[in-house]
Order: sequence, then structure tokens, then C-alpha cells
Amino acid sequence: MQINKTNIEGCYEMKPEIFKDQRGFFFESFNKKRFEQLTGLKVAFVQDNQAFSTHGVLRGLHFQKGESAQAKLVRVIQGEVLDVVVDIRRDSPTYGNFFKTILSSENHKQLFIPGGCAHGYVTLSNSATFFYKCDNHYNPGAESGIAYNDPTLNIDWEIPDKELILSEKDRILPKFDDLLD
Repeated sequence: MQINKTNIEGCYEMKPEIFKDQRGFFFESFNKKRFEQLTGLKVAFVQDNQAFSTHGVLRGLHFQKGESAQAKLVRVIQGEVLDVVVDIRRDSPTYGNFFKTILSSENHKQLFIPGGCAHGYVTLSNSATFFYKCDNHYNPGAESGIAYNDPTLNIDWEIPDKELILSEKDRILPKFDDLLD
């Protein structure tokens, strides 16, 4: 497994070693011992989630507040997405930075997102199946987010705004500068 730091403190892009032969391929998608050796981080995942989306569906930017913050390990098992992480940890040296990358069933890349960061993605292919592990259980009372089109962050989602498909809840998320502790 190859692990690379991103421009966000504690956020890592991961690429597994893929073994291919005439039958197809195999790879280890997560190894706790190896992950902890390479990153120095301790992680214990407690929940797996999966979402299916069609082209142009944008989910995010979401996060869980306070003690409900979730670290995530995300990947795409079918299709392709543009994945975005925003550091909203006020005490972080990378506060306010964002990182984006393409995750797909072709490149098999994964992204480890530390707790305290906002996360979102948009489906670039006709459809995508997105899978992720969380180190904390979902708490509806701690749910929050940031507007995908926040002018301070100025994220290019690589799909024209008029083609994006969002939930009503995601359309009314607050701006980055309006985040409360």
C-alpha cells in the first residue's frame, strides 16, 4: 500500500498494491496495522456506509460536530467521483484548506479523512457506488455542513453548476465563514 500526505494535516491518499492475473485482480483495501505504521494514526472503524449516485449528484460538504466527529476511509467501488475534503479544525495548521482528488473503480485510490473535516463528492461518471468506513457512529443531532458553492473556498466541482443535483438540505447549508464552534 502506498500512502501519500495531502495538503491537509492528517489526510492521506492511499493506493493499494493490485495483483492482476487472467482471473481478474485482488487487493487489500485496508490493513489496520500497515495503516498505523505508515501514518502514525490509531483508528478503529465502527460503521460502513455505501451510497449510489448518478452523474452530477453532489453530496456535501458534510461533517459531524464535536464528539461525534468522524474520521472516514472512502473509496469508489463502481464509477468515478471528484472527492473534496475541507479542513474546518480551527486549531489545525491547514484550517481552511481543501483537497480534491479523483476516486474511481479504475484507480482504486482511497482517501483517509480525519475527524473534524468536511467532506463531499460529485459523481463524474454515469453512476458511482461510494463506500466508506467511519470511526464514530452517525449522530443526527451533530450533523452539519458547508455550502458546496461557498465563495471563500471557491471549489471547482468540475461540472457546471446548472448540471449539479443536490438535496434540499445541501442547498441551504451555511457558508464557511458562518461556521460556529
